Amino acid sequence: MPDIAFFLVASALLTIAPGPDIVYVLTRGIAQGRKAGFAAALGFATGCIFHTLLAALGVAALIRSSPLAFDLVRYAGAAYLVWIGIQALQHRDSFALAEGGETKALGTIFKQSVIGNALNPKVTLFFLSFLPQFVNAEAGHVGLQMALLGAVFMMQTVVIFGAVAYFAGTIGAWVRRTPAIASRLNVFAGFTFIGLGIRVALPDMGSK
Repeated sequence: MPDIAFFLVASALLTIAPGPDIVYVLTRGIAQGRKAGFAAALGFATGCIFHTLLAALGVAALIRSSPLAFDLVRYAGAAYLVWIGIQALQHRDSFALAEGGETKALGTIFKQSVIGNALNPKVTLFFLSFLPQFVNAEAGHVGLQMALLGAVFMMQTVVIFGAVAYFAGTIGAWVRRTPAIASRLNVFAGFTFIGLGIRVALPDMGSK
C-alpha cells in the first residue's frame, strides 16, 4: 500500500501553497462570509473526484499493459513536478487577492467550483503526475491505491480550504499586511514540487 502519512503531508503542503483555487476560496469568504467560502471549498474538493478517476483508470490500465509504460508516466510526471516548482519560484509574487466580488448563491458557488476544477486540464495533468509517485506498483491493485490517494487528497483539501474559508477575513487581512508571506509560500511550494520530482528520479528513492 502507498505511504499515506507521507502523501498526506506532501498533499497538505501543496494545498496550502498559493494558487487560484485557494485564492478563490479566500476571496469568496471575505466577500460573502464563511458559508460562501465553505461552498467553494467543497466544490473544489468534489471536482477532484473526476481527476482521481481519470488518473486511477489510466495508470491502472498502463500498469496492466506495460510496467515500462508506468515507469515512463512516473518519470514524465516527475519532470512536470519539477517544472511546476521552477514556475512557482519564477512567479513568487503572483499571490494576489481580488477585492470584493459579485454576490452569488451558495449552490452557484459550489457548482462553479466543481465545474471549474473538473474541466481544468492542468489539474488532471497534476493528478497524473502527483499520485503515481506514491503508488507501490509491486503491491498490485494500482487503481485502488490511486483511488485511496485521491480520497485522502480530497479530504485534506476540504479541511485546509475549510479552515481558509472559516478564517477568511483574518487570513486576508494578514496577507495584505504582510505581502512577503506570499513570496515565501511560493518559494516553499516551488522547492516542494522540485523535491518530489527529484525523489522519483533517484533509483534508491523512487523504488518502494
